[in-house]
Amino acid sequence: MGQDKETRGEGEPDRIRKQFDFIQEIDKEKFIGRQTYLTDGNRKENDAEHAWHMAIMTFLLAEYSNEEIDVLKTMAMLLIHDIVEIDAGDTYAYDEEAKKTQKERETRAADRIFGLLPGDQEKKLKDLWQEFEEGRTKEAKFARTMDNLQPIMLNAATDGKAWEEHQVHLSQILKRNEKTADGSRFLWKYAYENFIEPNVKMKKIQSEKSKQ
Repeated sequence: MGQDKETRGEGEPDRIRKQFDFIQEIDKEKFIGRQTYLTDGNRKENDAEHAWHMAIMTFLLAEYSNEEIDVLKTMAMLLIHDIVEIDAGDTYAYDEEAKKTQKERETRAADRIFGLLPGDQEKKLKDLWQEFEEGRTKEAKFARTMDNLQPIMLNAATDGKAWEEHQVHLSQILKRNEKTADGSRFLWKYAYENFIEPNVKMKKIQSEKSKQ
């Protein structure tokens, strides 16, 4: 089904320039390092790799969602949700001090980066980003489940390397994941039993006894 030029945006001479300005800007996401190691344990992943991985996970694992979700919308949400870290930087899950300013930094970044787009697309992507942040819709809940489970899986694949380096305690992981089951009870149970518990037993994750 065809679209006329105005609908396709060809009637707006600055539209494609703005779109490519945004596309070029988000290449910087590849430079934003995270604290999670790749499966070989030799280097840490970047934000773009993290986003790609979660999008594929959503395509494959959506069948385990507590509710039926719009898979494409959820994938889009995951592909754009960390773009704000181009300005705000990655905030490590267990850095309580950095988390105090995280919302302010990321909101300011969202205004600037999504503001590069034409107005309609700026609103669409910013609304999608905000939906993820609020975590209320079924798509946002599942997206946040993916965002939490992907680093757990990689940490387990590297024998708890990052958990051990940061001396992460089980209580921190449980607090971080207190809403992970909201998107998928099945996947949270699977991750806990297969990724977390074995690393507690191997003392890669510190138990509460070792914390004392």
